[in-house]
Amino acid sequence: MGPRIQLIHAMTASQAPIHRAFLSLWPEANPVDLVDTSLATDLAALAIVEDFSIGEMVKAFSKRMATLINYGQETGADAVLFTCSAFGPAIEQARLNVDIPVLKPDEAMIARALDTCKSGDFCIGGLATFEPTIASLNSEFKAVADSGSVLPKIILQHVPYALEHLNKGNKLEHDRLIIDAASTLKNIDILLLAQFSMSSVQDKVSEASGLEVLASPNESVLQLKNILK
Repeated sequence: MGPRIQLIHAMTASQAPIHRAFLSLWPEANPVDLVDTSLATDLAALAIVEDFSIGEMVKAFSKRMATLINYGQETGADAVLFTCSAFGPAIEQARLNVDIPVLKPDEAMIARALDTCKSGDFCIGGLATFEPTIASLNSEFKAVADSGSVLPKIILQHVPYALEHLNKGNKLEHDRLIIDAASTLKNIDILLLAQFSMSSVQDKVSEASGLEVLASPNESVLQLKNILK
């Protein structure tokens, strides 16, 4: 059996997409699940507070993320992968001084998108169905800018009601809303689907928009495979 990958989910909808990605791209790996849906509900409640900021999110969740990483280490994981894109900065804080690879949900996808950037006129578009993800992604891209790297134009957009439809079992409406939202993004060069649960509509979005479309599950699996092999 291959490396044990501790998957940490804040939404149950993220489980099937990442397991499909492992089965397709790295079937030798051994992904195992840890689900804590209170992460998403607690962040959603925090995000409606008037003075909500990324700093407040990190303060509220970095210790919880560290506890989850520690659980993965204690149970023999060779690496940890988080699958909810709204917690990037808190995961960044929590993974400091951890001895095994800990991958944020969208960092492999963001790196792939930035690798395709040819100039400052390049524009990356992003769609998210969980609204707090937008702030997290903005913070991730800002960190790239602060590192001195060339940062292209970034256009990020929330897709209202799509996640609610998915949670109610109405995947067709979930997919339709994402495809419609993609059609409203103009003058972008590459499109990112920020939630793992959006990856099943990747090909449809690409066909409808004519854009190269990236999704987190495949990029994350490929990066972990490269790190551990």
